[in-house]
Amino acid sequence: MDDLFSEFTERTLLEGAPLAARMRPRTLDEFIGQQDVIGPGTVLRTAIENDALSSLILYGPAGCGKTSLAKIIAGVTRSHFVELSAVSSGVKDVRAAINGARERLSFSAQQTIVFIDEIHRFNRSQQDALLHAVEERLIVLVGATTENPFFEVNAPLISRSRVLELHPLSDDDIRLIVRSALRDGERGLGDAFVLDDDAMERIVITAGGDARSALTTLELSASISRTADEGVSRITVDAVAEATRTRALTYDKTGDAHYDVVSAFIKSMRGSDPDATVYWLARMVHGGEDPKFIARRMLVFASEDVGLADPNALPVAHAAVKAAEFIGWPECRINLAHAAIYLALAPKSNAAYRAINSALAEVRDGASRSVPDHLRDRHRPGADSYPAYRYPHDYPDARVEQQYLPDGLQGRRFFTPSAREEDE
Repeated sequence: MDDLFSEFTERTLLEGAPLAARMRPRTLDEFIGQQDVIGPGTVLRTAIENDALSSLILYGPAGCGKTSLAKIIAGVTRSHFVELSAVSSGVKDVRAAINGARERLSFSAQQTIVFIDEIHRFNRSQQDALLHAVEERLIVLVGATTENPFFEVNAPLISRSRVLELHPLSDDDIRLIVRSALRDGERGLGDAFVLDDDAMERIVITAGGDARSALTTLELSASISRTADEGVSRITVDAVAEATRTRALTYDKTGDAHYDVVSAFIKSMRGSDPDATVYWLARMVHGGEDPKFIARRMLVFASEDVGLADPNALPVAHAAVKAAEFIGWPECRINLAHAAIYLALAPKSNAAYRAINSALAEVRDGASRSVPDHLRDRHRPGADSYPAYRYPHDYPDARVEQQYLPDGLQGRRFFTPSAREEDE
């Protein structure tokens, strides 16, 4: 009776669930995308099919299939499956799952798989509570995270698990998922809607490889397009546009997306591509990045990558810093774009950057060297005995040959100007 009641309850909940939850794949054959990880013949698929799974951490962006894969494992395996969320679970829940696993292993020799969603949200002590159970194989851990586990998950737990990186789904994968939802009469829309081609492409573009986002957009678009009669309704690109007025791009100001976008921004300026530069800047602006952070990165870039090839780059970047401090969003986006495009178009030289790094390496690793006597401060007692210092302004062009480097480094070159600096 309890099983029948539970099944009825689960079916009722599923019928009222969002389309993205209803269309979650139930088997490996229904799983779309990530074929390099879960396709036929892969190590993971073979382990799942043979119920021989070892602990693993699934790492990838939202909507790429991490939780769906865990649910499939739950349906396929003969092991007992326990699901925890790092958002709402604590050490007490982890220990309860481990104790239950120990009892099942002792009394029925049944293995336990513990799935922890958003495992990066567990603190160090919570993650440490899993270590011995994973090491002794009391449990098989399946963790899911959108953050780089090598930064967010304890190293001992990483060393006891296999990390599998999942990627955003391809456009073709998203199209397959949307078409499947349109056709499916049990869990999807059951051919009650016709999706225009341009509407499909709008869904694909706005999804950005996120299956959950695509299905949510499809469901909203369908509710907007539903007609009063029982005929087939048409989903147009205007309906999709209405459903996606605010596009949520992946951008976590402290996570991988933050560092990846900033990296692309810097590399686009370094590559002298103003269009890519302003695009990545727009991604940061849209994501609500701190404008002072963006401006500081440009200030560093002005000296590191433009340098003496364009001495005006540094004051331009400094002006962007002051604009970010005094103006803020939204107007300072214009100041940031002004500076970013200037830096992208400026001639490039990293000679100053290489010079200071080379000199620092000598200071750190070379011999301890004294200041030559003729360069020493003349205001101390006994300075009259120092060799004469030749004052450059007493000579033509204010230049005079004398030793400036310490003994042992005469003739050493730290600064090697590029052709652009030699032309200045």
